[in-house]
Amino acid sequence: MFESAELGHEVDKERYEAEEPKLRNALLAAQYELVASKQCSVVILIAGVDGAGKGETLNTLNEWMDPRHIQTNAMRPASDALEGRPPMWRFWRALPPKGRMAIFVGSWYSQPLLDRVYGETNTAELDQEIDDIVRFERMLHDEGILVLKFWLHLSKAQQKKRFKSLEKSKQTAWRVGETDWQHLEMYKRFQSTAQQLLRGTSTADAPWLIVEGGDERYRNLTIGTSILTALRARLDASVVKPTEVVPVRLPSIDGVTVIDRMKLDHDVAKDEYHEQLALLQGRLNLATRHKRFDKLSVVAAFEGCDAGGKGGAIRRVTQALDARKYDVIPIAAPSDEEKLRPYLWRFWRQVPECGRIAIFDRSWYGRVLVERVEKFCSVADWTRGFAEINDFEEQLVANGSVVIKFWLQVSKAEQLRRFEERKVIPFKQHKITDEDWRNREKWDDYNLAVCEMVDRTSTEHAPWTLVEANNKHYARLAVLRTMVEAIEDAL
Repeated sequence: MFESAELGHEVDKERYEAEEPKLRNALLAAQYELVASKQCSVVILIAGVDGAGKGETLNTLNEWMDPRHIQTNAMRPASDALEGRPPMWRFWRALPPKGRMAIFVGSWYSQPLLDRVYGETNTAELDQEIDDIVRFERMLHDEGILVLKFWLHLSKAQQKKRFKSLEKSKQTAWRVGETDWQHLEMYKRFQSTAQQLLRGTSTADAPWLIVEGGDERYRNLTIGTSILTALRARLDASVVKPTEVVPVRLPSIDGVTVIDRMKLDHDVAKDEYHEQLALLQGRLNLATRHKRFDKLSVVAAFEGCDAGGKGGAIRRVTQALDARKYDVIPIAAPSDEEKLRPYLWRFWRQVPECGRIAIFDRSWYGRVLVERVEKFCSVADWTRGFAEINDFEEQLVANGSVVIKFWLQVSKAEQLRRFEERKVIPFKQHKITDEDWRNREKWDDYNLAVCEMVDRTSTEHAPWTLVEANNKHYARLAVLRTMVEAIEDAL
């Protein structure tokens, strides 16, 4: 795979001085067009062999274009700074908004490569990481992000020569350390693993370009031209709507759905409610103060019908918690900033560290619920949303998060009663809006969406808890009991 990058490509000084100014001008013009149009964002990965010029390439791109519109991310392999969050958390946070570029020197490829070379993972585990990366980059592509990946290559002899050259000068000797020489001795192992990694992740959505790193002028012109060509193609392309996907749904033979089978009315005596409330809140408090809780995190998502009692259930949960340990995150329509990034970006950035609880009052399921029903996104967007959500939750669980998901369901008659009540009680009037009434008119559409959501996203690692919520007391106890048992099981 690296043979074409060992052919001794060179660009003479005269040619470089003739082509470089034209390329710089064209790149800068394309960048300003991107900034003005906000048509997409651009993610550029600079990876490759130590000493092949990754840092110099980064500096060159910042020199040739306007660095005010470029995010530079020089990321080292994962460290304890993640605090138990999934490894992809820090990359999600660094994704640029539409109209901007982000250059990564050190990316989601670095840790899988090092882990395999050092024997921390086996071939099967690397294959799984390759699959994870392909899904991630496909999601970036589907969200409209232009992903450009460059691998800078040197032969072993070239790398050794480069290290010796750098060590000769006091100004550059610091750039070569003991680890670099150690990696040189492991050159064959690094190249074998890199070939497996690159072959598995060079896709139509995000192909790799292997560039010989020995000649600086050749490297600069090759990478600069590649970026310009890809960016111009995106900017010049007419707006093409994605092909609408016709979702395939399993028919309900008897016309009965999972929502229909819920027994929504439960009687709970007042004394029993207060007794059980105190007991469950006490257990929840003790569980979150357990010494092993600091090795966990909790992500709780509350979804449900309008007026289903989400707020009341959340308050009974937080009453039992140390205020320093949790965050309640209300989710509304995305802001202008959030619309410029991939859909899941605003949820990834809220992922809690170890020892903390994130409570989402509505969540990432908006894509397959309100955005689907109200047609705020395309059919293609919400149909792929199921897989993206499952992948997100699987990463959370794999890194020590307890993921708990609630759907609070009330009957249509009970919802109407609560709506009417909110209209006349002054301190509840802020809870009822015109949008609630509009949503009620689409009751059947939302029920269909909920049933498909539960069917496709209730997984072994993150199952849905369906809560019959006509009786608020019963619903609150059910929520608390589920949370306590999930955390106690994890401990």
